[in-house]
Amino acid sequence: MSPDSEPPTLGATKVWTTLITNLSYLPGLLTLEFSLRKVGSKYPLVVLYTDSFPAEGHAALDSRKIAKRHVPYLLPSVPKEYTNDTRFYDCWSKLTPFSLIDYDRVVQLDSDMLVLQNMDELMDLELDSPDMAGSGDRVFGASHACVCNPLSKPHYPKDWIPENCAYTTQHGSPKLAQATGAAATVGLAIPNGGLQVVNPSRAVYDKIIAQLSTPTTSTYDFADQSLLADVFHGRWVALPYIYNALKTLRWDGVHKPIWQDEKVKNVHYILSPKPWDEPEDLWKEDTVIEQNMDETHGWWWKLTKERRAEEKLRGVDDKF
Repeated sequence: MSPDSEPPTLGATKVWTTLITNLSYLPGLLTLEFSLRKVGSKYPLVVLYTDSFPAEGHAALDSRKIAKRHVPYLLPSVPKEYTNDTRFYDCWSKLTPFSLIDYDRVVQLDSDMLVLQNMDELMDLELDSPDMAGSGDRVFGASHACVCNPLSKPHYPKDWIPENCAYTTQHGSPKLAQATGAAATVGLAIPNGGLQVVNPSRAVYDKIIAQLSTPTTSTYDFADQSLLADVFHGRWVALPYIYNALKTLRWDGVHKPIWQDEKVKNVHYILSPKPWDEPEDLWKEDTVIEQNMDETHGWWWKLTKERRAEEKLRGVDDKF
C-alpha cells in the first residue's frame, strides 16, 4: 500500500492504536501513521483520543482521513506525583486498548515511534484468549523496559542500573537478541509500555481498573508499565527489542552490543528532545550537522519530509 492511498476501513478486526491527548505529539503520530503504510501494513491505525485533544488536532486527523475513537482519560484513585516526568499522567490511558473488545487484536504504539519494517506478524502473536480472564502466562506481549537509566536521572529508582536490565543479559548473544526477548521474569521484569500486543478482554480490563482503585498505584514510578508489571508479573510475552527499539539502546555504553540497525523494525524516541522538537534544518541528507545529535532523529526527519511532500500533493499543508 502506498503512503498516499486511502486508509483501510474500520471493518478490521485487528488494528494498531496510538493514544493522543494534546498537540505536542501530533507530528510524531502523523509520521507513525505514514510509516505503517510505508512498510505495507495490512492493518489500519486507529487514534485513541481523550477529551483534552483539541479541535485543531481533530482537523489534522480528519484532513488525512486517519481513523479515531474516543477513550476515557484514566487516572488512579490514589495519585502519584510525577513532577519530574509529567508525561506519565497521560500514560494511564494507554491501558484502554484492553477494553476495546470489538477488536480481536490491538497493538498499541506510542506516538513517538517510527516503523522501519513491516511487523504485521504481531497481529498473529500467540496470546491467551480473552476468556482466560488474565489468568494465563501470555496475557499480553511487550518488550522489556531498559532500566539502565543512561541519563542518570536522580529521581529514577535506585535499582534502575545496568546490572538489573534484561537487555544486559543478552550482550553475549546479539544474534539471539534480534529474534528472542529475555524471559519476562529476567531483571526487574518490567515491560515497556510503548508497544503492547493485546487481545482485548473485559475481564482483564476490569482487573486493571480494580488496580487503579487501590493505594498501590501511589508506588508506581512508571504509571501503566509499572501496573502491568505488578498485576501480571512474569505472565507476559517478552518480545525482542527490535519491536520497541528504544533509541537509547543504540548509545555507547548502553546496549550497543545487541543493536543492529538493519534488524530494527520500530524505533521508539523516548525521552526529550523528540525529533520534531529540534529544528528541521539541523538535518540534511541524513547528515548530522551538529555534534551530539542522535542519528536516529535523522531517520525520523527523512520520513517526515517524505510524508509532508505526499500530503502537499493531496492538498494537506499544515504546520504538522
